[in-house]
Amino acid sequence: MKLTILGGGGFRVPLVYGALLTDRAEGRVTEVVLHDLDAGRLSAVGRVLAEQAAAVPDAPTVTTTTDLDDALRGADFIFSAIRVGGLEGRADDERVALAEGVLGQETVGAGGIAYGLRTVPVAVDIARRVARLAPDAWVINFTNPAGLVTEAMSRHLGDRVIGICDSPVGLGRRIARVLGANPNEAWIDYVGLNHLGWVRGLTIAGRDELPRLLADPDLLGSFEEGKLFGVDWLQSLGAIPNEYLHYYYFNREAVRAYQHAEKTRGAFLADQQARFYDEVGAPGAKALDVWDRTRAEREATYMSENRETAGAGERDADDLSGGYEKVALALMRAIARDERTTLILNVRNQGTLSVLDHDAVIEVPCLVDANGAHPVSVAPLPDHATGLVCSVKAVEREVLAAAESASRATAVKAFALHPLVDSVNVARKLVEGYTSVHPGLAYLK
Repeated sequence: MKLTILGGGGFRVPLVYGALLTDRAEGRVTEVVLHDLDAGRLSAVGRVLAEQAAAVPDAPTVTTTTDLDDALRGADFIFSAIRVGGLEGRADDERVALAEGVLGQETVGAGGIAYGLRTVPVAVDIARRVARLAPDAWVINFTNPAGLVTEAMSRHLGDRVIGICDSPVGLGRRIARVLGANPNEAWIDYVGLNHLGWVRGLTIAGRDELPRLLADPDLLGSFEEGKLFGVDWLQSLGAIPNEYLHYYYFNREAVRAYQHAEKTRGAFLADQQARFYDEVGAPGAKALDVWDRTRAEREATYMSENRETAGAGERDADDLSGGYEKVALALMRAIARDERTTLILNVRNQGTLSVLDHDAVIEVPCLVDANGAHPVSVAPLPDHATGLVCSVKAVEREVLAAAESASRATAVKAFALHPLVDSVNVARKLVEGYTSVHPGLAYLK
């Protein structure tokens, strides 16, 4: 079975390949093709993968290419993990937004809109090529903003594109662990959009244990989200929000923390990964050791400004192991082998949430089998969540419309309608700022 990874020179690719090396079942991936526009990054990641596979018999073969069409032909599965504009683009997204006093995070607020505007046209081109060159392939989208990009690609690939994110999975596992339960035996009632969702229940052996957690301040304050949001706020919500909702619920504090940080997250990662690629390319370098060390630093500093704002302290050791590659491979195995499972995924709504239309991509539990991912019916959202979900989905639709029409005015509308952008004039300045620094937004007229 052939797996193509777009963005194959990306830093997290060894996580995926490492997971593939543990899969010895029939019908496993035997061929991995890495595609990237940067041949140097492809070479560096290839060295890491070669060291990973050194002691593994029958490891999947790895080839690299900068030719997209060659990478797509004959693929059974395609992981899309591109970053249009690179980490330098992410740093620019943050800088331009913070200069206007608004959030520049890569998936939330102004930064997410800017990233979406330059990513959607590229993702749509990929989707069209997949439909032509590999019509039977399944596309698993890692690319952020994951919900928005998945929806853009679904207009050309239908339900054969599925978006993934490890945030809901990690949240569910943390809640289960603090309740003393096996995360693999828990049903997680999670609903929303990518990076905008809530756990409303966690059922173990037929009983919803979330009320017990919410009623116990010591238990509730003992894990990441309890520390991040505070016990009182979680009890008021009656749910556990995805960590990215900290940017909404504590926006002023988050913006201030990012403005005063020595470096934004994008700038930190750009510098860190530049060092990584340089070190891996040095004569005699042990590529896998360099990658392991860099990854540990990356995970430990994740959302550090938010945790500092909330006084949440360092991340727990159990939260440093990542997980998106496990979700992706579980999804791929379920489809390829008809190993039925339940995963929280980004898929078309299909009537699951009545406040959104059929084609709106949402993030909910799905039953997965050989025919793809099927969203599970969920109860309506509470009013506070409904308002936020509908507002952000409306912004996503304006981003898609701006990308399709190349309309600068529509791009301004997308920024202005976002709950975290407080003025139409600020929206105009954001578009001016982003188009001046991003060649990928030159299409907006």
